[in-house]
Amino acid sequence: MYKGETPLISIITLNYNQADITCAFLESTRSLRYPNYEILVCDMASEVDPTAQINAGNYPHTRVLRSKKNLGFAGGNNWGMRQSNGEFFFIVNNDTEATPDLLNKLIRPFYDRNDVGVTCPKIKYYSNPNIIQYAGFNPMNVYTGRTTSIGLMEEDRGQHDQSRPTSAAHGCAMMVKKEILERVGMFAEKFFLYYEEWDWSARIVRANYKIWYTADAEIFHKESLTVGKTNPIKVYYHTRNRILYMRRNSNPFQFTVFAMVFAVFVIPKTTATFFVKKEFLQLRYFMKGIIWNLRSTSHSAI
Repeated sequence: MYKGETPLISIITLNYNQADITCAFLESTRSLRYPNYEILVCDMASEVDPTAQINAGNYPHTRVLRSKKNLGFAGGNNWGMRQSNGEFFFIVNNDTEATPDLLNKLIRPFYDRNDVGVTCPKIKYYSNPNIIQYAGFNPMNVYTGRTTSIGLMEEDRGQHDQSRPTSAAHGCAMMVKKEILERVGMFAEKFFLYYEEWDWSARIVRANYKIWYTADAEIFHKESLTVGKTNPIKVYYHTRNRILYMRRNSNPFQFTVFAMVFAVFVIPKTTATFFVKKEFLQLRYFMKGIIWNLRSTSHSAI
């Protein structure tokens, strides 16, 4: 099925003004037991070139690629995949810590089942290593454009130790076989940031592939357990891309219901919340995300 028993895995991680965080991730990869991998650190036009700092760490199998502009999560990972050599691509956040058998366990389902297109590990919080962030996703609600992560904020007591198909991959850590790129394509770069993995997952599932939650593979994510003040850019892309996702992945009836729910409930509630909290910049970016969809096509070249 693949060249040799240990095909090349290309680990792709993005860096944007976070060289120290990226180096901490690279330190964790020293423990990887899988023998055949390369690491591509794709720098998204950071203010300071991280190449010297990363090269000074002498991390195995690692090279730094510098983009002239920030291509976002979708475009940056596509850019990295185009320059990689692997038969598998492990797309992973730089604010994670790899475990020694991560690659070995993520690649196994591809041999067990021909219909597996993507595998994802159990994701747990680095600061609270027994608390789950992701053990698969529940299906996307086709009328609200929202979903929930299975196991989120639960203590890991073994309740999610059964590997299984899941509704979507998590952009924090996902292994993809090269065949997916050839048959389905890459991330839709129109998303730039947020919802791009859901759009890609929907296209992958429509192509009759499984997205596989691999319960015995683990990675630790340094995302905080508590969310601070809402970032306006995050508000913008979440709003914009929630609507964009529905435009691209729902039928006319579903989108009509979604639009009604969004207009009648989401807009008034969100507006009132930001107004009461005096988060007027966030409100502006929320409206900006809506308006973008009125002016832009849903088509993405990739």
